[in-house]
Amino acid sequence: MASSSSLLSEDQFLCSICLDVFTEPVTTSCGHNFCMVCITNYWDSKDLYQCPLCKEKFPERPKLSVNTMLREVVENFKTMRHRRKDESPAKAGNVPCDVIEEKHKAVERQAEGLIKDLEQEITELQRRSTDLKQLSQTEDHLQLLQSFPSLVCTPLPTKNWSEISVHSALCVGTVRRAVSHLEEILNKEMEKLPEVKLKRIQQYAVDVTLDPDTAHHKLVVSEDGKQVRRGDIPQNLPDNPKRFNQYWIVLAKDGFSSGRFYYEVTVNGKTRWTLGVARESTDRKRNITLSPERGLWTVILRDGNEYQACTSPPVLLSLRKKPQKVGLFVDYEEGLISFYDVEARSHIYSFTGCTFTEKLFPFFGPSDNDDGQNSAPLIISHVNHTH
Repeated sequence: MASSSSLLSEDQFLCSICLDVFTEPVTTSCGHNFCMVCITNYWDSKDLYQCPLCKEKFPERPKLSVNTMLREVVENFKTMRHRRKDESPAKAGNVPCDVIEEKHKAVERQAEGLIKDLEQEITELQRRSTDLKQLSQTEDHLQLLQSFPSLVCTPLPTKNWSEISVHSALCVGTVRRAVSHLEEILNKEMEKLPEVKLKRIQQYAVDVTLDPDTAHHKLVVSEDGKQVRRGDIPQNLPDNPKRFNQYWIVLAKDGFSSGRFYYEVTVNGKTRWTLGVARESTDRKRNITLSPERGLWTVILRDGNEYQACTSPPVLLSLRKKPQKVGLFVDYEEGLISFYDVEARSHIYSFTGCTFTEKLFPFFGPSDNDDGQNSAPLIISHVNHTH
């Protein structure tokens, strides 16, 4: 930890509120760090809970805990500052240059050896990851049973890196190269996480069919129950307790009151849509607010490129590309609802920490036709597990 902290500037360890080195640092969901006391006092003085730096708003006051890893780095940084103050130039000047040079070379050799060991561990981890990926796609159950224990249950022979220390002042270049190399590998692996997670949750795919008895009279549901669009002429449909009267909404026939489920919806060609899940008791006869408090967990598209998560207040979403197919995953017991861009294999937004007490139904809102620009239907798609 000491070697990495010496490569960082003092500004990276300063709280943006008190402008001093972090004390009991905490990290918000938007990725910014503050002293526990500073951010607590900041929120105590505000009506809204938001990040002081990026101004991202949180629907409720976040529950924070100390970032132990950052705290350890900060403590090491403080120690390094004290050491530098205590070092005497006179003492350093009495050390012969050839001795310093020899120590420098010895430490560089040590660092290079550690780098090789670390690279070998990374190679082995990557090999095991590839084997696990291939094993997850096999249909040979006997091979699965024979290979699984050795790949998953057998620990890798790794070094205890917590006991390793290198004097960074003598080998800044070597350590910096090592850190840069590791950071590059970690970034590449992190980029794969949403794709790996999406592939795993696609195993919970369910067959979703629209319930025409819930559809607003201006919506047209296909005969197979897989598509819905806004019609030009209101239909003469019998009213019933299940039908939405005020909003252009239709629900799925089947609801879920436990477990996990996943489905995908094609939104290609649309400029406006609403997708999510609704609790069974959602008011279907009067105006409703799209919010979890009203039993609706939704993400919407408006004006062709404005995406929002319908929280209180709404969260504006910044997407790198326009999704053509949206995947929705619900973990009932975990209180989790997640939205994914299926083609980009990327995460859009998640509602977390939810409490469900009744059935949840997939929720579809194709919105108005927008002068013909939004006439394309919402289509419940077949989930391709081998995508």
